[in-house]
Amino acid sequence: MKNKAIHAFAWALASTAMMSLAAGSASAAGYPDKPIRMIVPYVAGGAADITARVMAAHMTKDLGATVVVENKPGANGMIGTDMVAKSAPDGYTLLLDASGPLVVNPSLYAKTPYDPVADFAPISQITSYQYVLVVPGQSKIQGIPDLIAQAKKAPGSVTYGSAGVGAGGHLAGELFARQTGTQLSHIPYKGNAQALTDVLGGQLTFTFDTVVTATPHIRSGKLRGYAVSGPRRAPGLPEIPTLQELGYKDFAVTQFQGLLAPAGTDPAIIARLHQAVQRAAGDPEVIQKLATEGGNEMVAGTPEAFAALIKDDLGRYRKLIKDANIKAD
Repeated sequence: MKNKAIHAFAWALASTAMMSLAAGSASAAGYPDKPIRMIVPYVAGGAADITARVMAAHMTKDLGATVVVENKPGANGMIGTDMVAKSAPDGYTLLLDASGPLVVNPSLYAKTPYDPVADFAPISQITSYQYVLVVPGQSKIQGIPDLIAQAKKAPGSVTYGSAGVGAGGHLAGELFARQTGTQLSHIPYKGNAQALTDVLGGQLTFTFDTVVTATPHIRSGKLRGYAVSGPRRAPGLPEIPTLQELGYKDFAVTQFQGLLAPAGTDPAIIARLHQAVQRAAGDPEVIQKLATEGGNEMVAGTPEAFAALIKDDLGRYRKLIKDANIKAD
C-alpha cells in the first residue's frame, strides 16, 4: 500500500507538471492575442521614451498586436520598474528600462522595492550610449593633461556638472577623479540640459555630456571634446579617442536601454519578443531614428547577454559608488 501511494503521488506530480507545461506552451502558441503594455519609468519625451515609441511601432507590425507605451515616472524610475516586477508574467506587461533603475539605483540606495536580477526576465538590450568629456570652447584647457594639471594644482577648484547624484555623467566624473588622482567638485543639476547650459556659459570647468547632445556644440566650436567614456569611439565623434586609448585602461562608463518582462514569463514568449526586437534592429529606419533622436547605438543582443550585462554593471557600479562614497540625495 505504501509503494502504491508513493507511485500515485509521483504520478500526480508528473501529471501536474505536464499539464502546466502544456498550458504554458498553448499560451505561448497563441501569443499575443491582445494589446501589450510597454512601461517606461520616465516622463514622455526623454531618451527611454523615444526608444520605447520607436520600438513599439515596429513591434506592433511584427507581432500583429498593438504595443502601447505607458509612462510611469517617479522615484528615479523605481515606480514604473517595480510595477512591472509585480505584474503577471504573461507577456502582456513589459518594461523598457535604462541603467538607472536596474543597476545604479540598487547600487546607490540601501534598498529598492525590486530585485534587478531575480524579479525580471531580460529580453534584449536594445541600445547603448556613452558620454564625452567637454570643456567650453573658450576654455584655456587644451586637453586631458591640462585638465588634470589644473585639478592637481588647486584641488577642488575644477568643477563638473551632471544630471544629478548617480547619473551617468556623475559616475564618469567620479571614475575620472579616481583614475587621475584628482579632487573634483561635482555640481548636481536636475537634468543634463542645465549642466550643459552652464558649461557652455563657462560656469563649469567641464562635464561628461551625452554624445548626442554635445556633438552639435562640438561641431560649432562652442565646446571642445577630449575623450569619450566608453570602450569604443562614438560613431558620431570618430575623431575623439576613448579614455582607455589615453591610458586609462579600466575606464568604461556606458548606459543601456533594454526590454524586460516579469520573472517567470514563458521562455517561448521571451523568444518571440526577442525575435521582434532583432527584426526591429535590422530596420535602417529604426537604427537611424534611435541614433538621431535618442543618441543611441543599436545593440539588440540575446537575453543571456543582457542578463550578463546587468550583473556585470551592478558589480562595477556598486564598487565605484562604495569606493567614491557616493550618497543618494
